[in-house]
Amino acid sequence: MKNNNSLLALIVLTLGVALVSSCQKKKVTEKDGIEYAYVSEGNETAPNGDFLLYNLEITNGDDSVIYSTASQPFPGYLMANDSITPTNGMDEIFLNLKKGDSIAFESTAKIIFGENFPPFLKEDDVVKVRLGAFEIMDQVEIEAFFNQTMEAEELKRADRAKELLVEEAKTIEAYVAEKGLDANKTESGLYYVIEEEGTGEPVTPGTTMNVNYAGYLLDGTLFDTSIEELAKEHDVYNAQRPYEPLPVNVGMGQVIPGWDEGLLLLKKGSKGKFLIPSPLAYGENGAGAMIGPNSILIFDVEVVDVQK
Repeated sequence: MKNNNSLLALIVLTLGVALVSSCQKKKVTEKDGIEYAYVSEGNETAPNGDFLLYNLEITNGDDSVIYSTASQPFPGYLMANDSITPTNGMDEIFLNLKKGDSIAFESTAKIIFGENFPPFLKEDDVVKVRLGAFEIMDQVEIEAFFNQTMEAEELKRADRAKELLVEEAKTIEAYVAEKGLDANKTESGLYYVIEEEGTGEPVTPGTTMNVNYAGYLLDGTLFDTSIEELAKEHDVYNAQRPYEPLPVNVGMGQVIPGWDEGLLLLKKGSKGKFLIPSPLAYGENGAGAMIGPNSILIFDVEVVDVQK
């Protein structure tokens, strides 16, 4: 990296200053006529093939944030290439960025986003942009930067997962007590109930198990099932999918961690219930419209068949 300033400090420099300083210089793009103001102006152009890193904040006319790199793991970046011809005003602004530039401007949603403006905006709605370019890196430097950032993000995610396991254990234990369940807890944080023991040898990783299941949110909402009658009963029936036992090659990462671990505790004919904290389910991302971020999931499962 070509300087040792922290990313946080650079965000403050390139975005924070843009919000409080008076503008020194103004320009207008040849295309679209966007008037943009320099809060500060840089003088270092990225060589062709190098990458210019920038922070970006886009808000609506009421200053509600539409997008910000501050909420993302990585800043924005573009590869310098002086042979590219800008096709619109936004291209002009980005392609002419220099390290140290801090720019503020506003225009309509259609001009800022083109034809693909967000559906919650009208094409003539005011959109404000704050843009600050803070670093130039070559290919080796940017790869190292992203690798370091990803490693740091993974550590943060692991720490958050540990905290959530502790917090969500209290919620699950309260649910278990309320429902009178005889639940056990694994070292990873999975809660499970064996309702019918089943027969046969213990299952090992790589075994295929055919499983009927019903998945619920903590409030009892059914979000998925392999059982047709249950899907119809809860108004989640989908005629485009088959309703039959799900084949799972267990212990191989084909399903969420809570399932992988829980199924290894069952045998052919077993019936059970998994109470899965979010880090062992879909975590911070959630899944689809019904499973939100950090959702505790409950599954009723029945092992119909085992094929070793």
